[in-house]
Amino acid sequence: MEHDNLIACHECDTLLRKPRLVGRVAARCPRCGATLLRGVSRKLDAICALTLAALITFVIAQGFPIVELETNGITSQTTLFGALVALWGEDMEIVAVMVFCSTILFPLTELVALLYVLVPLRAGYVPAHFKRVMRAIQFVRPWGMIEVFMLGVLITIVKMVSLARVIPEAALFAFGALTLMFAVVVTFDPRVLWDVADEIDPSGTRPLPRTSADSVGGTTNRAAGSAPPGLPPTPREG
Repeated sequence: MEHDNLIACHECDTLLRKPRLVGRVAARCPRCGATLLRGVSRKLDAICALTLAALITFVIAQGFPIVELETNGITSQTTLFGALVALWGEDMEIVAVMVFCSTILFPLTELVALLYVLVPLRAGYVPAHFKRVMRAIQFVRPWGMIEVFMLGVLITIVKMVSLARVIPEAALFAFGALTLMFAVVVTFDPRVLWDVADEIDPSGTRPLPRTSADSVGGTTNRAAGSAPPGLPPTPREG
């Protein structure tokens, strides 16, 4: 018996074979009807939409000024990239490079890599260099520090209020929204993507073939929850 491919119902403790779920389906216990597993398509849809929204927000945050300062009739404003150029011009190259990597390079790399993986998986095939891209996501994820940058901007604004009139610009709100989006994206478990890839044919063209014994919700299993001799029953689709 394949012990690594078994799952127990949390309601009636029935031992079942873990099914392969493709699409928007759920596996239910044939004895009590409890939901055991749900297809990951819903998760992929949500995280793909959120990642795309975060990428659009990221572009807005980089392309517009963060704040506008007005003092004695003199007005000045700058974007994040302009601040990096100013740091470089002040002979603070190391700080400029660190800020660039933690607020632009690594977050952008994670978002683009996630979309590169998510879109093909939702379409039913594994993209090229899937493993390398997943490792890259795992590598850059701890170094993206949008929330730290946002906290520093807020502290700076509080201190500048007593010296000049501070007017929030579009990029400030975009960074605020991006901070919340990244909080959700970072909590997304990449193992879900590995599970989806395991369900797809290694050639990247079609789902893995199933035998009649592995079929989820087949005629025999759906009718009475039975299974071939020596094997636990398979959960039914719901």
